[in-house]
Order: sequence, then C-alpha cells, then structure tokens
Amino acid sequence: MKKGLGQLESRALAYTQMRGLDRLRQGDLVAALGLTPSQERELFSRLARARLIARVRRGLYLVPPRLPLGGEWTPDEATALNALIEDKDGRYQICGPGAFRRYGFDDQVADRVYAYNNRISGDRKVGAVRLTLIKVADSRLGATEEVRTPDGQAVVYSSRARTLVDAVYDWSRFGTLPRAFEWAATELAAGRVSPAELVRTILAYGNQGTIRRMGVLLEHEGVRQPLLKKLLSALRSSRSLITWVPDRPRRGKTDKKWGVVVNA
Repeated sequence: MKKGLGQLESRALAYTQMRGLDRLRQGDLVAALGLTPSQERELFSRLARARLIARVRRGLYLVPPRLPLGGEWTPDEATALNALIEDKDGRYQICGPGAFRRYGFDDQVADRVYAYNNRISGDRKVGAVRLTLIKVADSRLGATEEVRTPDGQAVVYSSRARTLVDAVYDWSRFGTLPRAFEWAATELAAGRVSPAELVRTILAYGNQGTIRRMGVLLEHEGVRQPLLKKLLSALRSSRSLITWVPDRPRRGKTDKKWGVVVNA
C-alpha cells in the first residue's frame, strides 16, 4: 500500500476490492464505512489527490481493480472514456489521431483521445487520461466498429471508411489535408476500403466540401461513373469554387465538374 495511506483510505480501497467495484458514487461509503456525507466527500478528495482513485465528475470516481502497492493508479483510456459517456447515457466513437493510428494511416501517438459523442463538448481529464470530446448530433454517429480490450471492455472506433471521410470533413481540427487524400488512395488501391463503401460513407457523413474534394480524388483514382454520379447528384447547385487543399494558395487547375481548384 502507498506509504502514508491512512486507515480510512485503506478500508475504503479494501471495501471496493472485496465487493469487486470498479467505481464509487456519492453515498456508497456512508453506510459501508459509517461515515457522514462530509467525511465521505473528504475521503474521496484525499484518495483522488493521492491518485489512488480517478475522478470522473463530482460524486463519481473510478477505482483500481487491485490495491495499488506503493504507487499511483490511473485508468486506461477505454475505462475513462466509457465511464464518462456511460454516466451521461450517451454514445461515442473514437476519431481523429486514435483512429488514424489504429488503421495505420499515421504512427504518431497522440497525447489525448478524441471522440465524437452525443452528450459532452470540451476537454476532460480522468486520472492521467486526457480527452477531447466533440459533441455531434445523433445522426452524425455511426459507421463504427467495436473492439474488445484485453480485459473485455468494448471500445467503439469510427470505421476505416468513416475515418477517411472524417479526415477530409474535419480537416481543420485534425490538420489532415492533403495527407487524407493519400490515405484514401492507398486504402482504395490495397482493397481495404471499397469505392462503394467510401461513397456511401461520404454521402452519409460528409458535407458539400467533403463531397467535392473526395469526388476529385475518386475520379482521379478511376472509380466507376455510377458511383461518381451518386456524389454529383448530392451536390447543390453553386457557382463558387473551393480549394482542394484549403490552407494552400488558390492556384491550380479548376475542375468545373466538382467546383474545386486543384491546388495540390
């Protein structure tokens, strides 16, 4: 046990281990340990400051599966994210850097987890886990795959095709253009994503800019005309042009079909 841990803290952790608890809520220890509500609040605060439990929000804490011996404890990313979203009865899917790394698009290890969800917006920290939660409409959640961690937890990621689409749709947040075009071309060439699946995902989760930019790419990659026509039919009539790579100078060939200045 961590040096300097008091008798009450030791009893609290022993109680959670004996009961097989993975989280504690306000009131759980009042009767169990014979505490007043104020004593329980102070106990939670001391344990959290000692990094022996992790605060999800006021009144909800994650606890370690085993008593930490001589050190600090923090939940893993899956535990932290699941607890935070489950507490709000919400849904999420990991996106951005975590998904890019999962599918081999990028080998950079991010210092935080990004997740689209339908409940919470902003940055959160649970233990040592940093999260950036991007609140979206229910209709923007989908095209996912569920992964099981070694301890059996379910973690939801955006699918491979959805991650490619989001890298174009959410390029300003993730800084992914023009790299996302290279990722998509590579995935299509390798057969890991089919043109039909990518088009369906673009239509379901893209916007007008995504359709235009991906239309240019897919036509360049030789995707069949019937699939391209599905994208074209989803475009609203507009005389304005957008750039293929938004943060580069507006110089290049104009693709009038898609309304894009190909400035790569």
